[in-house]
Amino acid sequence: MNRPEPHPDARQQAPSVVAAPLPASPLMALIRDEIQARGGWMGFERFMELALYAPGLGYYSGGRRVLGHRPQDGSDFVTAPELTPLFGEVLARQIKQALTATGTREVWEFGAGSGALAEQLLGELGGQLDRYVIVDLSGALRERQHQRLLKAHPGLVHKVIWADSLPDEFDGVIVGNEVLDAMPVHLLSWDGQRWLERGVSWGAPAGGGSENPKSSLPSLPSLQWADRPAPEGVRPPTEHPDEAYAPGTVTETHGQAEAFVTTLAQRMGRGAAFFLDYGFTEREYYLPDRQGGTLMCHHAHTADPDPLTMVGDKDITTHVNFTGIALAGQEAGWEVLGYTSQGRFLTNCGLGEALAHCGQASTAAEVKARAALQMLVAEHEMGELFKVIGFVKGPWFDAIGFQHGDRTHTL
Repeated sequence: MNRPEPHPDARQQAPSVVAAPLPASPLMALIRDEIQARGGWMGFERFMELALYAPGLGYYSGGRRVLGHRPQDGSDFVTAPELTPLFGEVLARQIKQALTATGTREVWEFGAGSGALAEQLLGELGGQLDRYVIVDLSGALRERQHQRLLKAHPGLVHKVIWADSLPDEFDGVIVGNEVLDAMPVHLLSWDGQRWLERGVSWGAPAGGGSENPKSSLPSLPSLQWADRPAPEGVRPPTEHPDEAYAPGTVTETHGQAEAFVTTLAQRMGRGAAFFLDYGFTEREYYLPDRQGGTLMCHHAHTADPDPLTMVGDKDITTHVNFTGIALAGQEAGWEVLGYTSQGRFLTNCGLGEALAHCGQASTAAEVKARAALQMLVAEHEMGELFKVIGFVKGPWFDAIGFQHGDRTHTL
């Protein structure tokens, strides 16, 4: 996801900072009522789940347009398949190898967004597939995907299936581009003596006064940060001692993403899986210097660290702990095929050839295509920030995407 990256210390505000009063809305009313039903406090994981996925109301489930190139089209961010169709063309080479090596004929795409990647993969792999299964929670996005694929591949759209849930067992190749980063997380904060679990409450600012000291008007009730002691033994999964962290440090743990990977691994009979996302190894993720964590919001192609404002109208995301993902997959029966940067992975899969096809970029379209490809692989763009991890269940094969620059040993 081509999202701006603010300074780490600006990511998450202290509990004492109160969000501006929010207008009443069905989503906010739902969150407020559940906070009250829970005794006045809701863990951040549940808040993030409602903000993004509350049926018919959340950011992804409410029907808004989230993917696009510019704020003018009403979008908030752009992903690699939207930047250039060559992304899917190159990724398809790895998926084709995986289908052949595992003897499977299905692709399962999670979080298909606008359908851009599905369009690209179907165009490259359609003849090798019996089914292309899309799992997406958004009904609005499903319709958008269907219309796009119907227009692009009228002869192949009959192979596309939209699934509401996973079967007890399936075979095939999984692809998830920027799926793990949008899964709800727990927030933990360190006060210098113990780890606290960060959540939200609903009410007036402390003292009941206005947030503006020059105003005599009372502040309206709104969402506020609220910490409480974390359960015994709950802390970041890191080798660093607690004393290494400065008071005020905030970070995330990724139980839902790891549970998701566990479920996929348990239910896959034979196949492979590839996840592309921004993130780090556990050692990098929980460095004591990363005091603000990685939580970030995106709206109209700008980033901010405050998830308590514009709830339902902007994305909430975190980086991925790829060590946790690797361990979850292994413990559930997958083997790690490899782990590397997106730039290296795409280069291994033949992106250099695609760049060569762009020639010297003489036309405006060629210039745009070449710039998009460079963004996918450049270290200061998506090439290094984004990583790729691959898994297999069944026959092992030497995946082309990890043939050079494999970093599995760093996990």
